[in-house]
Amino acid sequence: MSAGTDDGASARVGVIGGGLAGITAALRCADAGLAVTLLEARPRLGGLASSFRRGELDVDNGQHVFLRCCTAYRALLGRLGVADLVTLQDRLDIPVRMPGRRPGRLRRSRLPAPLHLAGALLCHRPLSLQDRLRLGAAALALRKVDPADPATDAVSFGTWLAEHGQSRRAVDALWDLVGVATLNAKADSASLAPAATVFRLGLLTDAAAGDIGWARVPLGRLHDDAAARGLREAGVQVHTSTKVRSLERTGDGWQIGSEREGERVEETVVDQMICAVPPTVAERLLPAAALDLPQGWSTTLGSAPIVNVHVIYDRTVLDVPFVAGVDTPVQWVFDRTEQSGLHRTHPAPAQYLAVSLSAADDLIRTPAARLREEMLPALAALLPAAREARVLDFFVTREPHATFRASPGSGALRPPPTTRTPGLFMAGSWTDTGWPATMEGAVRSGNAAADAVLSAAGAPVRAAGVAT
Repeated sequence: MSAGTDDGASARVGVIGGGLAGITAALRCADAGLAVTLLEARPRLGGLASSFRRGELDVDNGQHVFLRCCTAYRALLGRLGVADLVTLQDRLDIPVRMPGRRPGRLRRSRLPAPLHLAGALLCHRPLSLQDRLRLGAAALALRKVDPADPATDAVSFGTWLAEHGQSRRAVDALWDLVGVATLNAKADSASLAPAATVFRLGLLTDAAAGDIGWARVPLGRLHDDAAARGLREAGVQVHTSTKVRSLERTGDGWQIGSEREGERVEETVVDQMICAVPPTVAERLLPAAALDLPQGWSTTLGSAPIVNVHVIYDRTVLDVPFVAGVDTPVQWVFDRTEQSGLHRTHPAPAQYLAVSLSAADDLIRTPAARLREEMLPALAALLPAAREARVLDFFVTREPHATFRASPGSGALRPPPTTRTPGLFMAGSWTDTGWPATMEGAVRSGNAAADAVLSAAGAPVRAAGVAT
C-alpha cells in the first residue's frame, strides 16, 4: 500500500541517519504501526552524542548535558527505559572557577523566575558592581525578544547585548559562559534568535528550567545500546555501517541505494522518506528542488567545531561533577571518572577530567602536544590540587563539524520538516526546530518529521511524549 492511503499502518518508512533525530523519528513511526527501516553510516547509533572505546576507557565524543526544559530529550530517555541512568540537579548550580581568585557559583534560589537568579548575578565575582546592576535590565529585555521573528535572526547577539548596556567584560564573564557552550558560538558571531531561545527558555521564564542534567554512564549506553534495543523491540530494521549513496523517487516509492564496507547492498524501497543527516549530506542526496534553498546552502550554513581535551590525573583534583572557567582558556571541565570506567585500569583516587572547548575554530587544527602545553598549566591554575598531581594520560578528540554555525541569518537556511517533494521529510538538530544544535533540538526535529510522515501516511498522529 502506498503512502497517503487510509491504511497508514502498511506504509513503509525509510530513515537515513541514526543520530538522536533519526532514532526519535524511527521510534515514533514504528510505535504508530508503520514499517520502518533505519540506515546509519557509522557502526553505532547516537551520531555526535555517542561513545567509543579507547583501550579500557569509555570515551564520550563530547560533553553533552541537558536542562530540565529539555522535555523531548528526557521523554526519549524514558521511552528507551534509561531515564534512571541520568542525573538532574535539584536546582541550577554552576561552580565557577577563576585563576587566583576565590571560587564562585551561579545558583538559583527558590524564588520564581526571573528573581530566581537575582542573588547569584548580584554576587557574580568576575563582574564589577556596575556590570552586575546592568544585568537585570538586559535579562528582562531578552525575555521580550521573539526568536521566531526573521528580524531577530539577522541580529548578532553581541550587538544586541552591547545595545542593552552589557560591557565587554559582562559578555566574556557571564553571557558567553553559558552561550558558547549551548550555541557553539561566541556572542559576537551568534544569531540573536537561538541565543534568545537558550536564555529565555533555560534561564528567564521558568525557575526550574535551567537545572542541569548529565549521564552517569557512557552516552553509548543511552543512545546506542538502549536505542538499538528499543528500535529492535519496536520492529525497526536497523542497518549500521550502511552508507546511503543515492535517493531516487520512482513509481514504487523511494529507492535507496547504499553500500556496506564498500560493497553495494540490495536497494531499499519505501513509501515515505526521512533524511536525518548532516546538511552537506542532505544537499548531496536530496532532489535539487526539494528544499526552498539556494544551491550551495549547506556550505553557506556552515559548521562549527568542538575540541575536547582529556586528562587523567593520579589523584582527585576536582571535587564536583563540573566547573565553568572564567579568565582562562578552560571553558568547562567535567569529571568523567565514573562514566569512563577509569578504575578498571587506574585505581582510586585517579581521576579523569574532560575539558570541553566550544567555538573552537582556532584550536581544531592545533597539535595535541601544543594543547597539552596550554591546557595543563591552565587546569593547574584553575584547580589547585592539579598542581601537585601527576598526569597519567592526555589525549584530544575533535569534532570539526559538531554543529551548524549559528551565525546571524542562519535561520533562513534551516528547513522545516516538510519539503517540496511529496513523501520526503527532514530531521536533524540543524533543521528549523526553534532550538540551537542540541540534543533537545535533534529529538524535537525527529518528532516533527515523524508527525509529518504519520499525517501523510494517514496514520493517527499522537502528541509526542514530553517529560515534566
